[in-house]
Amino acid sequence: MTSKSLGNPFDGKTRLTHTTGCRCESCVAQSASAEGLSDYQQRELYERQIEKQETQAPAASQDATSAKAPAFDSSDDMMDRAIESAIVRGMFGHNDASRRQFIKMVGGGTLAAALGSIIPLDQVKAAVKDSIGPLEKKKLKVGFVPITCATPIIMAQPMGFYAKYGLDVDVIKTAGWAVARDKSLNGEYDASHMLTPMPLAMSMGAGSSATPYIMPAVENINGQAIVLHNKHKDKRNPKDWKGFKFGVPFDYSMHNFLLRYYVAEFGIDPDKDIQIRVVPPPEMVANLRAGNLDGYLSPDPFNQRAVFEKIGFLHKLTKDIWEGHPCCAFACSQKFATEMPNTYAALFKSIVDATQFSSRAENRADIAKAISPKNYLNQPEIVVRQVLTGRYVDGLEKKVFDVPDRIDFDPFPWHSMAVWILTQMKRWGYVKGDIDYKGIAEQVYVAADTAKVMKELGYTPPSKTYKNYTIMGKEFDYNKPEEYINSFAIKRG
Repeated sequence: MTSKSLGNPFDGKTRLTHTTGCRCESCVAQSASAEGLSDYQQRELYERQIEKQETQAPAASQDATSAKAPAFDSSDDMMDRAIESAIVRGMFGHNDASRRQFIKMVGGGTLAAALGSIIPLDQVKAAVKDSIGPLEKKKLKVGFVPITCATPIIMAQPMGFYAKYGLDVDVIKTAGWAVARDKSLNGEYDASHMLTPMPLAMSMGAGSSATPYIMPAVENINGQAIVLHNKHKDKRNPKDWKGFKFGVPFDYSMHNFLLRYYVAEFGIDPDKDIQIRVVPPPEMVANLRAGNLDGYLSPDPFNQRAVFEKIGFLHKLTKDIWEGHPCCAFACSQKFATEMPNTYAALFKSIVDATQFSSRAENRADIAKAISPKNYLNQPEIVVRQVLTGRYVDGLEKKVFDVPDRIDFDPFPWHSMAVWILTQMKRWGYVKGDIDYKGIAEQVYVAADTAKVMKELGYTPPSKTYKNYTIMGKEFDYNKPEEYINSFAIKRG
């Protein structure tokens, strides 16, 4: 049993933050600084590392769970290591260089002994394991749609995060969101990768029978784009898009709501002036090539794949419409969480842990290798790496863009995000009548649970669950949802 994410915290040669795969100057410089190198030497080391990684790139296709990953005899051993790492990270924070310097001076055994004299490590480990309790079910089925938004759910399998919490999880590739919803509703999936509006809609009975669902974790923020066919390079102004046919992956998706919001701000009625069709993400590029679509607002890697195939170009990243917007999520039925609380807790912790791991830029190249193969995304690794690292080409300009947060990963399910989604569902006629915005948001987006798990794993959750957002220059006040809807000139009803 291996887990590349779990280095020995008492070994000065182990980097708990996995900076060995990091290509950014700051991470390399931090590492070099810890070795006492001058600024000039740090810069030279950085340039040599870039050159080395570029020349070795073709040979670096080995699986992310290589022989270098630490081996464990059991999931209990993995849990022990995870607890030790969390405690040591709590002492040294994110400055891993300080930890390694300390171990150089006094030795790993001294650090372990010092910790043991202050903290009863064996009791802490036992308490954490007891807090989860025996798992009601260890073998689970978790569905995912093959997009980079599902990164934490996918990579948690090959990189050992599920096993770390005693779970044997089959991550099952799913064609589209309607299938993911239906398989979740009929119990074929224990939990699933979903779009952030889906558990809200499912709980309200919008588009399906009403079934209580909870969303304990957001999978990713940002991570989408508007793509246009290359024949439309002269139509960069959305006012010129009348008559266009656009694809979105699902009605109850941020893709649909952000596309509608975007074009409406340019005076285009999304129900009258353009056509919006539901197209499964894996079929987006083929439909663009065939001329069935003029463009789409899709999850990656299919935006970058259109550029790779020289069929389309990136008109706009959705982070430039709403910086930090939610996209996909991890969700399950309330019944699953209630009837199998220990299994739910273990699965939840593995997802939050994997999401935080995915959020660190230095891990993205390794993750791209892990999730690109056929059984996961089935995409060229270079395409996935461009998305995850934010170093990409857009199909228009002859330059490389560097946008590290093109996609990012943050598990916290803000209640205010749910309120915004509900306003758009009402704005466009997907739900009608009076809505208890905050009541539904707080029922479905279980932020308190997320905050608790984040703290247990050594992460810092936000101190509140609501905040206002600015979207295309317009402020959204979560306390005034109806006024927000009525402020738009283009809406239904």
